This record gives sequence, structure tokens and C-alpha cells, in this order.
Amino acid sequence: MRVYQFLVLVALSFTLSFAGCGTTGGGGGFNLFSPEQDIELGKEVEQQIASDPKTYPILPEASNAEVYRYIRGITTKILNSGKVSYRDEFAWQVKIIDDPETLNAFCTPGGYIYVYTGLIKFLDSEDELAGVMGHEIAHAALRHSTRQMTQIYGISALTSIVTGKSDPGLIEQIALSLVSLKFSRSHETEADSHSVLYLCSTDYNADGAAGFFRKIESKGGGTPEFLSTHPNPGNRVQNIEKEANGMSCGVGKSYESEYARIKQLLR
Repeated sequence: MRVYQFLVLVALSFTLSFAGCGTTGGGGGFNLFSPEQDIELGKEVEQQIASDPKTYPILPEASNAEVYRYIRGITTKILNSGKVSYRDEFAWQVKIIDDPETLNAFCTPGGYIYVYTGLIKFLDSEDELAGVMGHEIAHAALRHSTRQMTQIYGISALTSIVTGKSDPGLIEQIALSLVSLKFSRSHETEADSHSVLYLCSTDYNADGAAGFFRKIESKGGGTPEFLSTHPNPGNRVQNIEKEANGMSCGVGKSYESEYARIKQLLR
């Protein structure tokens, strides 16, 4: 891999965050990248994460098989909703990052899903985690990362990167800016909406993602820094609940007792 490609890929791995954050591709806007390039990009980011256990300490699967089975079961329910684009094309592989202090999850282009133990422990029910995971899956299915890269840097800049004809200074600038790249407000709102769409076709409460924001608000102390540039938690709760009501999703299940048992296994 060329040096500039490596820099972009490593930087991108830091940009994909749930809070930071169909039947068709959706997403709006032009995308210079093809779905096949999303897949390749996701593979490269997955390899970089695997090679950096200090930053991304992956929870060993051999000694945590039941936890992995549980999280993958949630993923399967969402994917089987019939609403997720690239259901059969993207990887949709799940890894758990063993970091109890981080309330996060992310999904790379091409469908590599990462969930932090801190988020699992923070939430109270399976439908809440399903809502968060639905949001992250939506970012990948709607191809928000590569759409945003196209919008920020423009066709000419990205074409020069792809062909290897760009100015080295431009490559450095893009790589550095990707470290702090966040999803746009419209992409966050769209991912929230698709989380509801996905869960509405399962046995979960369709507004499961709202539970994360309710709990953030209940803790007080203001909005966490990683949420500071995005719609505030209260607005997102209202919007998610409005979406669920508008789709007439009805009352689903939360699976609190089973979720509590899985949380205990992480202690």
C-alpha cells in the first residue's frame, strides 16, 4: 500500500463514532467511491485496527464466546430486517473492544462493526444496544464516510489521490484533517432515522437508540465533548421517538434480564 493511502486509512479509523455521529443506498449527495471501494477500505481499516492492540484491545473471543454470540445475534436481527442496504455485499463482522471507560461503537465502510465494552456496560437493555448498533450499521449502509470524504475534499482532490498525482502537502493535509473528521448533522440524523427503520422490522422497541441519549441526559454534567458538535441528546430522543411513532412500530421487547446477564459476564 502506498504511504498516502496508509495515512488516509489509519486516520479514517479514528473518525467513526456513534455519538460523534434501507432498501436503497440512500445517504444523498455524490460519492466518488464505489461500494467495492468501501469494501476494500473497510478491509484495510480492519487490518490496521488488528495491528494496533494498544489503541484497540480486542476482547478475546475464545474466553468470551457467549458475549460474542449475543452481540452477533443482535446484528443478525438487524440485518434480517430486510431494510439494510448491502446486506449481502458488506462484511458485517463484529468485534468487541475491551475498554470499559469508552462509551462508543463504530462501523467502518464495508461493514466492520466494533462495540466497546464500556458502551455495553453503560446501557440497560438489549434494545438500547440494538438501537446504537442500528445507527452504526446505517452509517456504513448509507456510505456516509465516503460520501463525506467526497463532499469535503471534492472530486479533483480525491481523483488526484486515487491516481497518485496529488501534491504531497495536500495528502498530509487530508490525512491530518481526517483524524478529527465527524459525521455531519444530516448524516447523524439520517442514521438515527434508519436505526428506527431497522428496529421497527424486528421484535425490539424501535426507539431503542433513544435510551443512550436519555441516560446521557440523566447523568447530568452537560453534554460530553464527543457529542458537542452534533444534535443535543434531548433533540435526538424526541426525533427518534417521533420517527418510531410515525412508522407505527408499536411496542417491542427490551430483553433487560438477558442483557443484565451478559453484562455480568464482562466483569
